[in-house]
Amino acid sequence: METGRTPSFMVMENDKRRCISTEELEKHNKASDLWISIRGKVYDVTEWLKDHPGGELPLLNLAGQDATDAFIAFHPGISWKQLDRFFIGHYSNYHVSEVSKDYQKLVAEFVKMGLFGKKGHGVFFSLCFMFCLFVTAVLGVVATRNVWIHLLSGGLMGFLWIQSGWVGHDAGHYQIMTNRRFNRLAQLITGNCLTGISIAWWKLTHNAHHISCNNLNFDPDLQHMPMFVVSSHFFKSLTSNFYERKMNFNAVTRFLVSYQHWTFYPVMSVARINLFVQSLVLLLLSKRKVPDRRQEIAGVLVFWTWYPFLVSCLPNWEERFMFVFASFLVTGLQHVQFCLNHFSSSVYIGHPKGNDWFEKQTMGSLDITCPPWMDWLHGGLQFQVEHHLFPRLPRCHLRRISPVVKELCKKHNLSYSSASFIEANCRTLATLRTAALQARDLGNPVPKNLVWEAVNTHG
Repeated sequence: METGRTPSFMVMENDKRRCISTEELEKHNKASDLWISIRGKVYDVTEWLKDHPGGELPLLNLAGQDATDAFIAFHPGISWKQLDRFFIGHYSNYHVSEVSKDYQKLVAEFVKMGLFGKKGHGVFFSLCFMFCLFVTAVLGVVATRNVWIHLLSGGLMGFLWIQSGWVGHDAGHYQIMTNRRFNRLAQLITGNCLTGISIAWWKLTHNAHHISCNNLNFDPDLQHMPMFVVSSHFFKSLTSNFYERKMNFNAVTRFLVSYQHWTFYPVMSVARINLFVQSLVLLLLSKRKVPDRRQEIAGVLVFWTWYPFLVSCLPNWEERFMFVFASFLVTGLQHVQFCLNHFSSSVYIGHPKGNDWFEKQTMGSLDITCPPWMDWLHGGLQFQVEHHLFPRLPRCHLRRISPVVKELCKKHNLSYSSASFIEANCRTLATLRTAALQARDLGNPVPKNLVWEAVNTHG
């Protein structure tokens, strides 16, 4: 009997044979209709968007295009099984560049070597070191009346925040504990409870940063107006895809940017305040979806309970201010480190592309050269190029794979930049100074005052 309907098994077979062109794929590039291509297969991940563990932004930023290299970089082998339920057809224009071929071979080789699963004992030692820093800082406050020990304790608290940040960063990229539940606990303790920074906020911004490295429209790690800009493109009041608003380059912003190479280090010394504010805005005011919001809020409340109480144990307001400022000043080193890795590297505008993902990661990142005994201070991020290419790789292996990555970049004539810590600071300041001088352009004057005249007179 004819029913006029195609049997379901025939529909499935037709989907498997369906060929999807680039033009058709590109049409499905929004939250309500989102397709991506991975290794020549096309997947409709519209319904998966809200449940994606990495958040919505990585999928939205690469929607309607091939995302093979990014998927391989961020997902373990078990994730491939999850894709089958979203499969809708084959990408007829699928092409793998020679760079991508070598990159994918390298990932497969690292998997075969077991590098992604070998985390070493670095996490254990880091946690023990953090515990010692915390106990020493607390005892320095409650067990003595010496003002210099109180100042030292504030500095130790800053070092604790730095080390806690590195461990939280690792826990956000890969599983540092024996199972996912303990890994989540490590995230909350090292992020929310010890530093007052929401791990959910960090994941949101950091995933967007990795997917769109040094993209002026999409990378939140370069969107620091009105305080800093790294490119004259910002003078055109670009729109931030991450913050979903226009970044207006007005007279106030121009004035602040004009002195950014002078204000960089002072601002970095109190940059922690910005992270506190960003975390609270996301958790309490933002309409964005925040996984486990109550856990996140509870963790941040733990910090805002113990830290103010510890500060209140100091005998007077002068020492309390000194303790807090010492904490911020020391941890400012970490904020400087974040900037060194990207501020002086190449930038671009427009929508991120999946077919040049490897190239964009290498050109937008800068390694910091240092001896092995200094690795603990940099938290693995001195190998920024390697980390961006292999974000799931435990930091204990980054130095080992660095020569291999250099050779791959050399083979394909791609950028691989590295500099000493001092040189990286000089490059960053030079980038900021160049943008500052461009902001002072006489063709685009800003309101002048005596300070303005004095600085410009003496260069």
